[in-house]
Amino acid sequence: MKSAEFPGAVVDESHGVPAHYGNPFAEEQKLVAGRAFTDLSFMEVVTVGGPDRAAWLHSLTTCDFLHLPTGESSEVLLLDPNGHIQTAAGVVDDGERTWFLLDRGQAQPFADFLDSMVFRMRVEIARPEAQVFGLFVPDGVPAAISALADVVWLDPWPRTAPGGADYGVVDADHPARSSARALAVVRPGQPVIETFLAEGFEPAGLQAWEAKRVTDWRPRPNTEVVERALPHELDWLRTAVHLNKGCYRGQETVAKLVNLGKPPRRLTYLYLEGPEGDLPAAGSEVRLGEKVVGQVTSVARDYEAGPVALALVKRNTATDAELSIGDFIAAQVPIVAREGKSSASPSQRPGAGLRPRRG
Repeated sequence: MKSAEFPGAVVDESHGVPAHYGNPFAEEQKLVAGRAFTDLSFMEVVTVGGPDRAAWLHSLTTCDFLHLPTGESSEVLLLDPNGHIQTAAGVVDDGERTWFLLDRGQAQPFADFLDSMVFRMRVEIARPEAQVFGLFVPDGVPAAISALADVVWLDPWPRTAPGGADYGVVDADHPARSSARALAVVRPGQPVIETFLAEGFEPAGLQAWEAKRVTDWRPRPNTEVVERALPHELDWLRTAVHLNKGCYRGQETVAKLVNLGKPPRRLTYLYLEGPEGDLPAAGSEVRLGEKVVGQVTSVARDYEAGPVALALVKRNTATDAELSIGDFIAAQVPIVAREGKSSASPSQRPGAGLRPRRG
C-alpha cells in the first residue's frame, strides 16, 4: 500500500508525498501523541562501511565518531573550509556501517565528496534504496517498526550533546524538550504502511510534520541552510557540532566564532498575523520598516500556535521589533540570542584585559 492511496490524500508535488489527508491540524495532534506516521520518502540515505570508517569520518566532519556508541543517534555537519554548512544529516552506526539520513538532493553530493576523500582508507560508500518514515515515539519505538526497519534514528534535538553548546535557550526551557521525533529507514518492498496500521497508527501529511518541526525550532537542511549559513546562526552547535573533538574542515571558523566573535545572523521564531487563509512564501524578505533584515526560511500553520515561521535575520535586529513580511506582521521569539554568545563562549573575550604595547 502507498501513502498517496489513502482517502483524502493531497500530494505535495514538490516532494512527491501527501501534504495532508484533509485535516492537517488533527494529523499534527495525532503525530505528537505518537499515533500517526508521515511518509518522508523524498529523504535520501548514504552508508559508509569498512574498518576505518569511524576515524575517517571523524577527521572530515563535526561529529565525534570515535566516541559514538553503536546504535546511538546523532547529527553531523559537513562544512566548507570557511565554516559554512554544505551538508547536514542524521547519523547512526549499526555496528557494521554508518547510516546518514539526508534531505532531498543531498545524498549524491555528499557521497561524491566522501568518494573524493577515500585515498587508502578502508571504507565502502553506498547509496542503498530505502524509504524513510517519520513518527513521534513518546512511549518508545514500537517493536514491530524496529523489527521492520534497517535503522531507527531518534532525533537528539534539542538536547545539547557532550561537546555541544546552545546559543541562548537552555534545554530545560526549549519548546522541543519533550519531543520524541524518529525516522525509520525501511528497504523497498517491506509492508511498512500495513505494519503502521496494524500498530494503530494513522497517516499524517507533510504539512503536519513540518508544522511540528517549525514550532520545535528545528532546522532543516533544505530550508534553513541558506547561502553561507553557519551552524552558530541556526543553534546547531547544540546537537551537530563537537567543539572539543579536534580538527576537521571548517573547525577554525567554528572555534573562532565561539571564542572571539558573534554570528552575523540569528534564527528566530515568528508569530504571524495577516490575511486569513494565506501564508507568506519561504524566501520572502523580512523587513524592519523599509529595511530588509532577513528572510523567511520555513512557514507553517500549527494546530495550536496558528501561522508561524522560522526566519534568519541580522543578529543585531531588536528582538522586540515588529517585523513585516509582505502583508503580514511578525512578532519574534529569539532562538539564537541577539548577544551572539553561546554557552561555551568565554565570559570575556580572550585578551580583552591586555593593554596595547606602546612603541
